Amino acid sequence: MKNYNLYPRYLRSRVSEALADTPVVLIHGPRQCGKTTLARLIGDEGQFAYFTFDDDVQLAAAKTDPVGYVADLPERAVLDEVQRVPELFTSLKAEVDNRRESGRFILTGSANVLLVPRLADSLAGRMEILRLHPLTQAELAGEESSFLSRLFKADFQTGASGQRLGMELAERVVGGGYPAALLRTAPRRRMAWYRDYTETLIQRDIRDLARISALDALPRLLALAAERTACLVNISELAAPFQVSRPTIREYMTLLSRIFMLEELAPWHGNRMKRLIKTPKLHMGDTGLACTLLGLDAEMLWRDRAVFGRLLETFIYQELQRHASWHEETIIFSHFRDKDKVEIDVVLESGGRIAGVEVKATATVTSKDFKGLRKLQDVVQKKFVAGVVLYDGGSIVPFGKELYAVPISCLWETN
Repeated sequence: MKNYNLYPRYLRSRVSEALADTPVVLIHGPRQCGKTTLARLIGDEGQFAYFTFDDDVQLAAAKTDPVGYVADLPERAVLDEVQRVPELFTSLKAEVDNRRESGRFILTGSANVLLVPRLADSLAGRMEILRLHPLTQAELAGEESSFLSRLFKADFQTGASGQRLGMELAERVVGGGYPAALLRTAPRRRMAWYRDYTETLIQRDIRDLARISALDALPRLLALAAERTACLVNISELAAPFQVSRPTIREYMTLLSRIFMLEELAPWHGNRMKRLIKTPKLHMGDTGLACTLLGLDAEMLWRDRAVFGRLLETFIYQELQRHASWHEETIIFSHFRDKDKVEIDVVLESGGRIAGVEVKATATVTSKDFKGLRKLQDVVQKKFVAGVVLYDGGSIVPFGKELYAVPISCLWETN
């Protein structure tokens, strides 16, 4: 397998675009997803000096005298793992205001600063925040997918397109998207990487973010969340095995969300529908991590169709979200479910247009699989542009006006 540094990162053009007209660009995302590599590649081209706060000396210097530290920085600098020095943000604001030029600083962060208002607000109007995810299947294939553009144009040509993946699909789900994990071709070694990664995040990053007394509960909570990925959030169920309160479990989940290990997908809402479920849906941040927590290799996952279905839904949701990070137009994600249990796995909205994606782990699709999509289509009417059931098949098949069955492989294959 080629070195992960050579995989194309399609967010790169967005970072370069932001540096052209914004003083500070923050690339945030989970540890080991490729932020440092991307920042250094862009920084080397633009002659940015590089500093990392994983270096204890740099960390101590910045914490001791943030004003002096920033004043001594070169004109252009990459500051890596900046969430470890929240004191720095105010000094960066003053420096930018003193000499306001585009492309001064590239910051990277492994905690979601959007959930830390004091940090994000201090550079409001001066900083663009971009999210880097683990690798997409499109990046692994070296193909810049046009799926989201096709979805919002309902541009699906019927006929043979893509391929049935079968067991390969389970292998992709188990592999996940972390570059260092994917370098390990042996499943046992890859799972060892994910186990070490989880331990490091909990013992280090969680300690940096908050003081909690029950760190040993977090790995068990994560495993429980992995079992319930693609299910509605139920704090009572998640709290049941622990001798801690529901509010404490909620606090722990927020911490895990801040380091991108968990995500909650908001429910879709519309004024014309009164019977919608308003509970968010839980998703693991990466399916490779989830499978390791559950002790599943590809063969075991393939045999357990119920678990495979849930993990595949999370896999597709994450792939779509990762594609959206470099898409030119902002896309808002949600899920649709009403009290009659009619649902859509992912609803996407952009520029007043609405599309829906349902995920099937099978190689066949029937009209019943479009029930939720048809309901949404009836409700939003002209705003609805397309409804797609992604399935493990080899052909695009129409199922009515703006409704299509589309092979999952079309997410990363160009046709």
